[in-house]
Amino acid sequence: MEHFIELRDICKSYGEQIAVSNANLQLKKGEVFSLLGPSGCGKTTLLRILGGFQYPDSGRVIVNGQDITNLPANKRPINTVFQNYALFPNMTVWDNIAFGLRVAKKTKKEVGLEVERMLELIDMQAHARKKPSEISGGQKQRVAIARALVNKPQLLLLDEPLAALDLKLRQRMLVELDNIHDEVGITFLYVTHDQGEAMSLSDRIAVMDNGRIEQIGSPVEIYEAPKSSFVAAFIGDTNFMSGQVSEIIDKEYCRLDLEDFGEVIAWKDKPIQKGEHVDITIRPEKFRLLRQKPKPTEKQNALPGVVEDIIYLGAQTKYWVRVGDIRVSVQQQHGRFMLDENPITWDEKVWVCWHANDGYMLQRFAEEDANMLSIPPEEDNTEDEAEV
Repeated sequence: MEHFIELRDICKSYGEQIAVSNANLQLKKGEVFSLLGPSGCGKTTLLRILGGFQYPDSGRVIVNGQDITNLPANKRPINTVFQNYALFPNMTVWDNIAFGLRVAKKTKKEVGLEVERMLELIDMQAHARKKPSEISGGQKQRVAIARALVNKPQLLLLDEPLAALDLKLRQRMLVELDNIHDEVGITFLYVTHDQGEAMSLSDRIAVMDNGRIEQIGSPVEIYEAPKSSFVAAFIGDTNFMSGQVSEIIDKEYCRLDLEDFGEVIAWKDKPIQKGEHVDITIRPEKFRLLRQKPKPTEKQNALPGVVEDIIYLGAQTKYWVRVGDIRVSVQQQHGRFMLDENPITWDEKVWVCWHANDGYMLQRFAEEDANMLSIPPEEDNTEDEAEV
């Protein structure tokens, strides 16, 4: 699958504020690609540059081998769905969808056929004669998507399209977006600060921070093999630990002396030497909690700890366990009927166990990043600043 959209060395500043710094992206035809990051990280600026609503200070925008950097928005084979829907309040659903076709001077027959096709795609035939004020938020979003798709763009940009919806509606709309994408087959570029949306919808994700692209990869690659502490912390909950390589066991494994934690066996996924300082991340669900010390097995780690906090979440329970001087986040999925179980409780002594392969080594992170230990990123429902 060839790259048909490229952003090459894109830079954009507003005065002294750098919004995007040397961003490079290649989008494949037909994929769902997400720009993910906190508010103000530059993802919306990148989307607006691709859509033609802003121009970069430097760099090029290439579509199908054609340089469209200086092409205005209405001349690009790209449409955008905004967070606030931007529907015409005085028009019906039918007329909102038909608007772009009429601007393109399509015949009355062509307009009718295409609008009916889009109404069927978004399952809104029964609401065609209603105005936006008479339909729900989720229905408005579907109409906005249909209006953007009806002119058959090569690329659909979605700028925080579900941010204004409640949780259950967002979850339902994610499924509908996925179905619409499968039906129409065009490329989606999806901008969001919500890691769950990006992980569930995307073929690939670019994680951004402070105007820079930190990592590009599939959801599995981003989650399981983060390249930096920022990516590891932003994509879900995790545990950070720092220490020194005390022994190289073989080509694949080493022994680490982790500060205030203890000595463990770790997968040597990066070239390292004895005595070198390393940082690792371990996801909470990789740990197991046992009441009894397990029998020692090769490549398994087990350290004693005390349960300090517990949050029961129905399908799972989150524990915070004190191991040495470090507070570890542990997540246990419930596979049995809990009322028949004898769950681990507060102040209980436990063994925290995990396989050496389940820790992942990071690039060295700044000392202040250690404060992020086992703290998930706060949910942010605010929209990105208009120009950042």
